[in-house]
Amino acid sequence: MHTTLRSPSRTVVIGHDRPFCIIGERINPTGRKKFAEALRAGDLSPVVGDVERQVAAGADVLDINAGIPLIDEPELLSAVIRLVQEHTDLPICIDSSVIEALDAGLSAYQGKALVNSVTGEDDRLAEILPLVKRYGAAVIALANDETGIPETAAQRLEITGKIVKVATEEYGIPIEDIVIDPLAMTVGADTEAVNITLDTIRAIRAEFGLNMCLGASNVSFGLPNRHVLGAAFLPMAMAAGLTSAIMNALAPECVTAAKAADLLLGHDPWGANWIAAYRSTAT
Repeated sequence: MHTTLRSPSRTVVIGHDRPFCIIGERINPTGRKKFAEALRAGDLSPVVGDVERQVAAGADVLDINAGIPLIDEPELLSAVIRLVQEHTDLPICIDSSVIEALDAGLSAYQGKALVNSVTGEDDRLAEILPLVKRYGAAVIALANDETGIPETAAQRLEITGKIVKVATEEYGIPIEDIVIDPLAMTVGADTEAVNITLDTIRAIRAEFGLNMCLGASNVSFGLPNRHVLGAAFLPMAMAAGLTSAIMNALAPECVTAAKAADLLLGHDPWGANWIAAYRSTAT
């Protein structure tokens, strides 16, 4: 099953038989005070630097979030998307919980975007899925609902089934355009958190064959040497069936681990990507 994202001049295909899709997370004001202050003041120049660095580091798609309190998010998100498309041909993942901002962002984007995200809550499905359908986008759907974060893989699988049914049968969204987030929680709070996530990934792949994406850095939140933990987690998740992640593309440990896993899992024929990445850093 292939999820296809497009910009005017580039296509990125996410699939279980394709190289892992790295979605760069840096264009996001959350936890970045100076970045947020610049955007609030109308200075979008830091965005360009983030684009250039993430492209150079190997990102395949760029996540864009413009959620700053007390700001016109639809206007800002649209402006950032247009600016990013002036500086890269990578497809974009539009990240917002505000319906008006998603609508504005999708309207501004040229291509087929990935929407981040929807949950299994009835009202959120009813608000976001019509936008996904109208603009022909793909969507990341989190395997949680009104009850909160499910504690078991079976519960997350059940919510996934609900999302798939509603999206395909009620809104006519192609199943390949549904990307499930199996929910990565911090292992620092629960030592079984990662095992539950891995079990969920395996179950969703076996039952639905869907592509999956998660916030890879969540697993290491609150712990030291976070990049090392992320680099250990990604190959495990990829082997279980994870096909993409919103992650720090500027963390070489994590990017290198993903590319190594691609080679070892047979998703990088003859090691072409691995060798090209090595040569780019060796020169």
